[in-house]
Amino acid sequence: MLCCLPTVCTVRCQKFLISRVGEDWIFLILLGLVMALVSWVMDFCIAVCQQAQTWMYGGLDSNVFLQYLAWVTYPVVLITFSAGFTQILAPQAVGSGIPEMKTILRGVVLKEYLTLKTFVAKVIGLTCALGSGMPLGKEGPFVHIASLCAALLSKFMSLFGGIYEEPGLVGIKDFSLLGTKNESRNIEMLAAACAVGVGCCFAAPIGGVLFSIEVTSTFFAVRNYWRGFFAATFSAFIFRVLAVWNREEETITALFKTRFRLDFPFDLQELPAFAVIGIASGFGGALFVYLNRLIVQFMRKQKTINKFLMKKRLLYPALVTLLISTLTFPPGFGQYMAGKLTQKESLVTLLDNRTWAKQGIAEEFDYIGHSQAWQHPQVNVFVTLVIFIVMKFWMSALATTIPVPCGAFMPVFVIGAAFGRLVGESMAAWFPDGIHSDGFIYPIVPGGYAVVGAAALSGAVTHTVSTAVIVFELTGQISHILPVMIAVILANAVAQSLQPSLYDSIIRIKKLPYLPELGWGHHEYVQHDIYSVVVSLECSAAIHRQVKLF
Repeated sequence: MLCCLPTVCTVRCQKFLISRVGEDWIFLILLGLVMALVSWVMDFCIAVCQQAQTWMYGGLDSNVFLQYLAWVTYPVVLITFSAGFTQILAPQAVGSGIPEMKTILRGVVLKEYLTLKTFVAKVIGLTCALGSGMPLGKEGPFVHIASLCAALLSKFMSLFGGIYEEPGLVGIKDFSLLGTKNESRNIEMLAAACAVGVGCCFAAPIGGVLFSIEVTSTFFAVRNYWRGFFAATFSAFIFRVLAVWNREEETITALFKTRFRLDFPFDLQELPAFAVIGIASGFGGALFVYLNRLIVQFMRKQKTINKFLMKKRLLYPALVTLLISTLTFPPGFGQYMAGKLTQKESLVTLLDNRTWAKQGIAEEFDYIGHSQAWQHPQVNVFVTLVIFIVMKFWMSALATTIPVPCGAFMPVFVIGAAFGRLVGESMAAWFPDGIHSDGFIYPIVPGGYAVVGAAALSGAVTHTVSTAVIVFELTGQISHILPVMIAVILANAVAQSLQPSLYDSIIRIKKLPYLPELGWGHHEYVQHDIYSVVVSLECSAAIHRQVKLF
């Protein structure tokens, strides 16, 4: 009798907790907590890896050749390890993960995409890939990681019974639960997990929820809204608290805090320049998606190269990393494109509210800290920014084709910030005394243009408007809300008329079972697509009827 007492107490405590708090709340709190810890630990490991490369590079300053070897070998080893580890443990972890989640949330069966092996491969592979310093992002993979966490948590909570009782969340083993009584609840939890992934990645819960809805959902159940907001907010809060606890920050602040003036952030006369940024970003976003797809299709069509790389799977990532590392080597060509800066350092400097150049003369700016990387004695700031934009553009499009866990949001975000900065610096050179308004003179703030460019280009590539909200949460300021919204909407209008989003493009490349959205001028394909879907549905219904007969 005494032996059964602890078990009875445990069961009663469990029932009391669930009845008072609710299983959904417990699940979402655990999901937010786990994802915040994963995000913080990964960021810490990535920072250590990047500091190690800087330390090796700086310790060999007496010999340029040894510096080059250290600068190139380190990322090649990390990327090769990431590619090999992922390929051996779980090939499903390669890439962003958003296209697969977009497919799964529409009820399509994808085996092994939400398993423990995929989680381990995704986390370790992504940490090594980002620690290498390659122009890769973490936002897309974090959506996948959060969904993996949700699936595994559901499996864990099913041990205690309740609404998460077996069969567990969709995709744990073989996605056989499609059509079961728990399908609706499981899909809702996966949708909330997608919001948590973006929320804890950028400490942007509101933008994370909206972004996850835009990129993963065709329609969205409003009843699931609170789950995404609660889990994403809790995760972002814990993520920033951990930064304060580790003494990285003094208090909870934005990830890339800006200090633009609030009394008069911009003049109405600057709106045409912001509109130009939006339109140009639309064309740039479409070009990025096209270039990314072109590289993949070229590699697949060249049968000789494709067959050789299939045998030597680690050769392609090693060669791409070698090429990019060589071009960014600081004493070499990298000195013309701020090659020694990481993506985070580049973004911090690009969002600086001080003007780098007046009338093209870079010497008038007091370059301190990381800003020194943008100064070159023979080249002015404008040339440096143009080289940075052009080189990073094709490098990012190429790097995202490497078979490692990686995303493209952050590289595109940085490129957009650089383009906005270029326009802002040009405006500052054209109006060195600032904008005259009502007898007052207001100087141009190039950092504001960088914020607009970052939101516009990332929105154009992903076909989302929520990037506007993400930049407000990232920078901690909403002063440029009007120009940001104008630029993002214009960029989306242009990009959507030219190319599919990056995620839809990857879905087509991977030939995932997914019905594409109807785009402008593509109505001739509608009848064929609908016919294909109807045939698939009829086959599924016939199989279902046969199963019921037995």
